[in-house]
Amino acid sequence: MTRHVFLNDTTLRDGEQAPGVAFTTTEKLEIAESLAAAGVTEIEIGTPVMGADEIETIRAAVARRLPVRLMAWCRMTSLDLDAAIESGVHAVNLSLPASDIQLAAKLGLDKAGALQVIQHMVRRAAAAGFFVAVGCEDASRANRDHLARVIETAARAGASRVRLADTVGVLDPFSTFELVAQLVAQSPIDLEFHAHNDLGLAAANTLAAIRAGARHASVTVLGLGERAGNAALEEVAAAMAVLDGADTGIELTALPDLAAQVAWAARRQTAAIKPVVGADVFTHESGIHVAGLLKDSRTYQGLDPALVGRCRRIVIGKHSGATAIAHVLSESGRDLDPDLAAAMVARVRREAAETKSTVTATQLIELYDKCAARHPSRSCAGPGQPCASAPTPQFCDQGECNELFR
Repeated sequence: MTRHVFLNDTTLRDGEQAPGVAFTTTEKLEIAESLAAAGVTEIEIGTPVMGADEIETIRAAVARRLPVRLMAWCRMTSLDLDAAIESGVHAVNLSLPASDIQLAAKLGLDKAGALQVIQHMVRRAAAAGFFVAVGCEDASRANRDHLARVIETAARAGASRVRLADTVGVLDPFSTFELVAQLVAQSPIDLEFHAHNDLGLAAANTLAAIRAGARHASVTVLGLGERAGNAALEEVAAAMAVLDGADTGIELTALPDLAAQVAWAARRQTAAIKPVVGADVFTHESGIHVAGLLKDSRTYQGLDPALVGRCRRIVIGKHSGATAIAHVLSESGRDLDPDLAAAMVARVRREAAETKSTVTATQLIELYDKCAARHPSRSCAGPGQPCASAPTPQFCDQGECNELFR
């Protein structure tokens, strides 16, 4: 049976904590609408205790009546819960450190004191009618027995879910799987995993957590977030579909436009090699790759670009071969003369190396037309090679043939 996994998006909360990112109310509302349209079923919309402006924005989002659960992030304090009540949301994530280092340094609490706070605040939130999730900040460095007690205490007090956060991004997929599997086996309620990308493992760790039994995963569009960011919605959703056949409810073809929208609002450039949504991730230049792709796209494509609303693109550059050049020329109504193939490959490679760039289709046509005009019927293998156009067999080392290869 297909397993359903819930991707809970926190772009508008944790994503906005990235340095210099500040979404306007309009941007937040538009992104929330796009997330809902893409199939996200839960959005962490903001932190009400930040003040009146944040509360007003959250209330505006609530008023849109989007087909999603809007959740407010709160510290586990009465002040934060009161602000959430004022914001009009119906779900809260009450967060408290789980590790000894954070409990002591941030709150001056021990484990027993933390359990008392959890019991009191969760009961109060549940009594107020909230859907309650408990966030275990720094769970990756917390005592396992304490985490199990936190989950048990939270469930008894009325929480419906517990979030395990790798707050400083120190887990790997193996330790993530072990941690989550152990806690899932003991938990009476759903567990969620919240990854940070400090070691570049957020998406991998999220998949490991889901395979270990977590039913919820916290993500952000583009992996936007503090420091190195979070697990990226587009990466996790695509990987879950392709590798695990899991149903996340996400419309994968909506992801490129969603990523562009968030990048624009965050004033962030999206790297060309960004998985799933980067400009170059379905672009091919290597001659060996292109030759294989043109015969069977599966040779060098593990992710079908159509699955995420993208198209394959072939570009011409330093590593291109005659097959790729012929393909691009044919799309422009030119047939590559076999006698000119070697000359074109050499000329293209020189052009790409000199400009440190690809050769556009327009530039390729110009190069080919010049080549054809100079040598309409010659078979030239290049400088220093036998020249079939000479009256008697000889090697070409200067003149027009050299110019052709310049």
